[in-house]
Amino acid sequence: MSLTANWSYPTAIKFGAGRIAELPAACAQAGITKPLLVTDRGLAALPVTESTIAVLEKAGIECGLFSDVDPNPNERNLAAGVAAYNAGGYDGVIAFGGGSGLDLGKCVAFMAGQTRPVWDFEDIGDWWTRADADAIAPIVAVPTTAGTGSEVGRAGVLTNSETHEKKIIFHPKMLPAVVICDPELTVGMPKAITAGTGLDAFAHCVEAFSSPFYHPMSQGIALEGMRLVIEYLPRAYADGTDLEARAQMMSAAAMGATAFQKGLGAIHAMSHPIGAVFGTHHGTTNAVCMPAVLKFNADAIRDRFDKAAGYLGIEGGFDGFCAFVDEFNDSLGVPKGLTALGVTEESIPELVKGAIKDPSCGGNPIELTEENLEALFRAAM
Repeated sequence: MSLTANWSYPTAIKFGAGRIAELPAACAQAGITKPLLVTDRGLAALPVTESTIAVLEKAGIECGLFSDVDPNPNERNLAAGVAAYNAGGYDGVIAFGGGSGLDLGKCVAFMAGQTRPVWDFEDIGDWWTRADADAIAPIVAVPTTAGTGSEVGRAGVLTNSETHEKKIIFHPKMLPAVVICDPELTVGMPKAITAGTGLDAFAHCVEAFSSPFYHPMSQGIALEGMRLVIEYLPRAYADGTDLEARAQMMSAAAMGATAFQKGLGAIHAMSHPIGAVFGTHHGTTNAVCMPAVLKFNADAIRDRFDKAAGYLGIEGGFDGFCAFVDEFNDSLGVPKGLTALGVTEESIPELVKGAIKDPSCGGNPIELTEENLEALFRAAM
């Protein structure tokens, strides 16, 4: 089976090994003639970034580079990126990298022409309508990890460096116009990042599947996304050069982010403030929180996971799925609790206050309160 395709859902996606060569055509398709490539500091110095810029230069495209991006991007990174974009006279953004580079790149394209502060566009009600939609720059997204799925998302996660809160900035036009998913770009990922990003995709699928809202298309995508992660993440983890496994994980990542239009839940409500306060890796934090959240949501989700387990090749229905998650985490080197990530008992009240305000709360199948969130954090320690 050929793992190469062109998809138009949820946006235009050029999928397949070697397709980074089509980046100049993707820019043209998006209407970009002078792009600013936005990525994180670590990735900026690696050959994968140099070779990508070389592809553009060979096609006669002048490309700038902005890489002042923290692992959990914040409004200071954004302000610097917007300043670089406007000073360079760029007309579009190539968001390049993992979740941090993709999210900040999308936010730079969104904010470059706005006059209001970024926090005015948080994903609350219809706040996105405050934006000048005509001033949003076009985006081409190029993921180099297989986890967040931000390449097919309409939002970016930004940490407020003053309050240590993660905020979701949303606008429909933040969805990249063109995406290049080239699994060859993910081959160099270290084992820990392969595991953490892959488990992020898994968490997106699990939470979307658990969400009580009606969205049967997302429900189906979430189920198949879980199957792909279960089958192919161990292979990608064991052998980073397994291109089939890398490709299937890139699919799973995009599927997870597409599926969570149906909603996220307590895993992400917990993970966001933990990442904002302690700087933890998002996907790994999701994986650590998942067992406690599954048990918490058991009464509401047992029936659907009883049915899903058989399709996923897991015996024992919901209980078997919970046992599998514990074993899956162990096999991928995931720490056994939040304490191992540096989270302290003393921080729980602050984390609860951050979690209860997180938009992900609304998608949890059991209503979240400060009381049951505190119990959840303690159970996950």
